[in-house]
Amino acid sequence: MADPKEEQFLDDVESAEAETYAGAEEEIDHEAAEVDALRAERDDYKDRFMRALADAENARKRAAKDRQEAQAYGGSRIARDLLPVYDNLNRALLAAKEDGSNASTALVEGVELTLKELMNVFDRHGMTRVSPEIGERFDPKLHEAMFEAPVPGTTSGEIIQVSAEGFMLHDRLLRPAQVGVSSTPAS
Repeated sequence: MADPKEEQFLDDVESAEAETYAGAEEEIDHEAAEVDALRAERDDYKDRFMRALADAENARKRAAKDRQEAQAYGGSRIARDLLPVYDNLNRALLAAKEDGSNASTALVEGVELTLKELMNVFDRHGMTRVSPEIGERFDPKLHEAMFEAPVPGTTSGEIIQVSAEGFMLHDRLLRPAQVGVSSTPAS
């Protein structure tokens, strides 16, 4: 059998090792918890950074889109305000041509040139006319029905009169063409 002093020495060594390892295990557990907390914090900051980056990219795209729309459609108010000028020049020209003898040739020519220049300005800025023809189908996206009347020889929904031309600015309707539409003719 072993000497009691040796056994006591071995017990002392085992208890000393246990104390040392217990302290080390506590330290390791504490460090592991600290590393886990740092990883969680890092992941949180990374997530916040990615969200902020996405928000910044979305804001940049939105600003670019707004800038393009402002460039394309920014003049829509003034364009809409110029449409009555176009209508009045057109009416003046039609009235002068109907009343041919009283109208000065130079005046008619001046109104025609002014109207032509106005149309050139409209074209340069992306404005196009919506000029429906009599007999075309009524399209509520482009036309505004001012009245409906039964007209023999027509079908329901056919344009029978054009009161005013419409205008588009690029792909947006500024003003619908004002038209009269045929209803089903009375039997």
